[in-house]
Amino acid sequence: MCDEMSGIAKKMASNQKQIAISEFFEKNKHFLGFDSLQRSIITAVKEAVDNSLDACEEARILPDIKIKISKIDSKKDILELVAEDNGPGIPQRSIEKVFGQLLFGSRFHAIRQSRGQQGIGITGVVMYSQLTTGKPTNVVSKVASEATAVTVNIGLDTRKNKAVKSDQDRIIWENEDLSPKEHGLKVTTRMKAKYQRGRQSVYQYLRMTSIVNPHAEITFVDPDGEKHHWPRVTERLPRKVDAIKPHPHGIELGQLQRMCRESKDSRLTVFLRQNFSGVSMRAAKELCEASELPITAKPKTMKPDQVRSLLEAFQGERMLGGKPIKLLSPPTNCLSPIEEMLIKKGLSKTIDSKFVSTMTRAPTVSHGNPFQVEVGLIFGDGMVADKHVEILRFANRVPLMYQQGGCLLTKAIESVDWRQYGLEQAGGKGVPKGPAAILVHLASTNVQFTSEAKEALSDNEFVFEESRKAMLEMGRGLRKHLEKKKKMAKTREKFELINDILPAIAEKSAAILERPVPELAGSITKIMSAVICNESTSWNRETKETDVTITLFNYTSRARSYSILVNWPEKSGASMIANERGGRKEAMGIWGWKIETLDPGQKAEINYSLANLEKGDWTETEVFFRGSQDVIGATKLDEKMLEEIRNQEKILAESAENSEVEPPVESRYEPAGVVEGDTNQTTLFGGDE
Repeated sequence: MCDEMSGIAKKMASNQKQIAISEFFEKNKHFLGFDSLQRSIITAVKEAVDNSLDACEEARILPDIKIKISKIDSKKDILELVAEDNGPGIPQRSIEKVFGQLLFGSRFHAIRQSRGQQGIGITGVVMYSQLTTGKPTNVVSKVASEATAVTVNIGLDTRKNKAVKSDQDRIIWENEDLSPKEHGLKVTTRMKAKYQRGRQSVYQYLRMTSIVNPHAEITFVDPDGEKHHWPRVTERLPRKVDAIKPHPHGIELGQLQRMCRESKDSRLTVFLRQNFSGVSMRAAKELCEASELPITAKPKTMKPDQVRSLLEAFQGERMLGGKPIKLLSPPTNCLSPIEEMLIKKGLSKTIDSKFVSTMTRAPTVSHGNPFQVEVGLIFGDGMVADKHVEILRFANRVPLMYQQGGCLLTKAIESVDWRQYGLEQAGGKGVPKGPAAILVHLASTNVQFTSEAKEALSDNEFVFEESRKAMLEMGRGLRKHLEKKKKMAKTREKFELINDILPAIAEKSAAILERPVPELAGSITKIMSAVICNESTSWNRETKETDVTITLFNYTSRARSYSILVNWPEKSGASMIANERGGRKEAMGIWGWKIETLDPGQKAEINYSLANLEKGDWTETEVFFRGSQDVIGATKLDEKMLEEIRNQEKILAESAENSEVEPPVESRYEPAGVVEGDTNQTTLFGGDE
């Protein structure tokens, strides 16, 4: 019996074989987003576009991306995808690794914001194409230093996770106008897939991509030959990101053990300063003290229990004086947010509406990973009013098109009671209804998806809270817009009525009594009994500047005094010129003027211009006031709002300082520590609601 069982065990052991990663994904292609014919073509386009955008931005080239989908065999559902860009191209020797080897890439180990991190994407497309049609993928690549382009067919040996090359050659590559192509990449692949229209389509994916990538020119030709074009609306490339070191708050035990084992540092303090962000010399010494390790300990010779004690000090389980070790927040130069103005331009070019509000929160930290939340809300009468608002979800500038209900960003939207902000919402829960679209973007060094297909974000309390606060702020902005619009409409109606009726009565009465027409300004003032603010923001074609005029009318019976404040795009690099009234800076992006005396029936004007902007960058100026009498057309300034703006300015300044080059490893410089997540940040208009 024992011999029999032993034989069975040996036989079972002999059947055990190692499977290649490419072979695994070949049998589990749904992990990569190829789980249906409709989704397969979207996934393929997504991977090609992501690679093009990343390559262009890294090379500091304004992207020009062309996508074409053709039906090859309608009965067998065979489509051909052609993706072309003007990026730097790929050197000949690297093509087979980029397109024919899974888990090959430059971003997996780098801690910085990027669209692709797993090294699976485009190789997955090659694999799916081969699996469903038996055909290789053709790649044409041209680098600037070479006179000709390389063309090669790429297949995939799934057992060896290795590319199979064929028909390699050099060709002259020309543009449509027959001019030589300087640099770029063209991928042609065939696959079993179905093209569909609607919200989950290639068209929608490219439309959403254009919103959060306003610097990109995107052209799409669909299977029916219809051409769609999303033009570039800014010449400004996204901020270049730098890779950062891991932060102690985001380290796991196994990772720390490996880092110690591979370390060549002679002292533990040097190891901590060299390999982690946020660790000053003071913090390094205190971490050693809390973990009961000498500062001269060699990381490579540390025992497992010593490594564990160091990790416990990282996590705050081991303390000094009853308090956890304070660490600096990690640098935020690893993030590249879209920024408020460009989100507004991106939304405006795809959705026609009169009201657009955007917000970029200050960077914060979750488990040692920096992240930043951005939101946008667009509202207008021309949008569908009796359906759920359109939700536009993005992670690192990539659209998320599936699993909306299970996504963290959707849950953040649903957590807000939108009824108090002018939208319909059954029971104050779920996705609201109304003529609006809500955009939410997460920029992070470590986006946690629910699956390898990267379709939705998993739960994270820090990201959820930041997203919720941003949504509350957008809601307040919408409510103020609707209230202002309503008040202005009533006031304008009343003013027009008075100006039509009173003069007519005065003229008729004067004619009957044979007396001169009386002055009506005082009477109009008494009837109106309001202070009105009119704002005008317009693009000046001649000066290439944005002209702003704020006019304050006093239609009350007594003199008034006000402080008038406006928002302006200071963060986006604009400069305020031709500002004759002067005034002063109240906070980042907030300027104020004092109107000492505004007599009854009088008006006061504030005029200035904004330079260093493009047409369409700044189309509406929000006006605030300080004073006892309400101003129709302006918003009473919430001082908590001003405090929060100043607080965010402080956070951004601290982030910028922390992003600078750290002092030498054994420097005595000991900056004040900051506990991870301690930003003291509230919503812009105060409180969390």
